[in-house]
Amino acid sequence: AVSRPRIPGQPPCCSKVTSGLIRCSMSDAPAGSKRRCRRTRRARLTVVEMGSILASGWASGLNLYGTVLLLGLAGRFGWAETPAGLQRPGVIAAAGLLFVLEFIIDKVPWLDSAWDAAHTVIRPVGGALLGGFLAHDAGSSEVMAAMLSGTFSLTAHGAKASTRAVANTSPEPVSNLVLSVGEDGIVAVMVALALAYPVAAGIVAVTLALACVVVTWLLWRTFERIRGSWRNHRTAAGHRPRRGAGGRRVGSRRGY
Repeated sequence: AVSRPRIPGQPPCCSKVTSGLIRCSMSDAPAGSKRRCRRTRRARLTVVEMGSILASGWASGLNLYGTVLLLGLAGRFGWAETPAGLQRPGVIAAAGLLFVLEFIIDKVPWLDSAWDAAHTVIRPVGGALLGGFLAHDAGSSEVMAAMLSGTFSLTAHGAKASTRAVANTSPEPVSNLVLSVGEDGIVAVMVALALAYPVAAGIVAVTLALACVVVTWLLWRTFERIRGSWRNHRTAAGHRPRRGAGGRRVGSRRGY
């Protein structure tokens, strides 16, 4: 076995480093050290761990089930070290079924809008849980990781839902198809980057999260302006007086 750097203050079971993540394997723990291995966890995230967590969290905001599925398959087939909980056959099967279901729903505008509305809570919470899993597997603070991952997931979901709300008003079906396939491709790239180059993935995730906040704000402002203009038009139309024969004013629609 190749000797790996140990975590200061940790027993030998916490010395595995794979894909940049410090792992704590209970199966390799010597007798009497499992309890100490659980208790002595690092409160801070390393740059490598944070990069993986931020990238995975952001990707889950676009497609939670696709992110979980890719992480589970990567660990299952030995492509990278991922949390054991994500590698369970039941988790992989459930994530795969939900991914296929979301892929189909994405193509139907009104179903897509309802799906995104329901996932305004599901995606950030799922992203937070995913970040907690990754931090726990690395021996770091789950609370900090969950907060960061959930926040990044929310930024991605906000941009996705806002963009889809605009695209779903279009009568042509091409925009939804392009957005759906494009989002899935971005998720695959982000997960692969998080596993292979965590630091670079973290930088990309921060940049994308900031861009998502700007996009969500701009789309929301545009929507508010359109709704305000439409409301003013209806109000003006309601107060417009009607004229009878000979051009005489007979009152408005409200009976004035």
